[in-house]
Amino acid sequence: MGRAFEYRKATKLKRWGHMARTFTKLGKEIAIAVKAGGPEPENNSRLRAIIATCKRENMPKDNIQRAIKNAMGKDTSDYKEVTYEGYGPHGIAVFVDTLTDNTTRTVGDVRSIFNKFNGNMGTQGSLSFLFDHKAVFSFKKKEGVDMEELILDLIDFGVDDEYDEDEDENEITIYGDPKSFGDIQKHLEENGFEITSAEFTRIPNDLKEVTTEERATIDKMVERLEEFDDVQNVYTNMKPE
Repeated sequence: MGRAFEYRKATKLKRWGHMARTFTKLGKEIAIAVKAGGPEPENNSRLRAIIATCKRENMPKDNIQRAIKNAMGKDTSDYKEVTYEGYGPHGIAVFVDTLTDNTTRTVGDVRSIFNKFNGNMGTQGSLSFLFDHKAVFSFKKKEGVDMEELILDLIDFGVDDEYDEDEDENEITIYGDPKSFGDIQKHLEENGFEITSAEFTRIPNDLKEVTTEERATIDKMVERLEEFDDVQNVYTNMKPE
């Protein structure tokens, strides 16, 4: 397994550990997708991708349909994707991805947690060198598929030449340029692959060792950040257990 896959696998439970908050965050992403491309998944590629992720996270079908219906009556035009970054306790780098309609509220909430844990927020982009921003697709492997040939096709869309295979789930996971998200999704769909999840993620390129006590403090900070509805994901460069 590659570095990116092992990191995502190790941190998955912490990022999606609270079901109710996960559904709230996914519901917000559905709302943005519906506003941008309409409520019909067959005509809205971004919505299809989010629904695949919802299903993977065991979000009930009724919840998905309700989120789509509710989105049609909401004004989501003011939502903005804003990233905050800085150093948490013990010198651990922290990235916070948010989706907010009130940046003043959100930056205040995020800063309060950094301050509480004796961290320091930096300027946007100051820690980008520590993380690779990636579009991530997982899909069911088809019988007889030539992965080398598929990857060669996808390289034109900025997909990495390395991929991960989960034999237990019969799934392939690929990583690519976030700007090519739609093109990658289209290529997979046109070639008959069943996409099981599609998301953006940040993969640390320099993992830092911590003690058990330090890990507990950092985990607590991440949990506090994830309690805010505006926060979509939190990433650190702490080495997984």
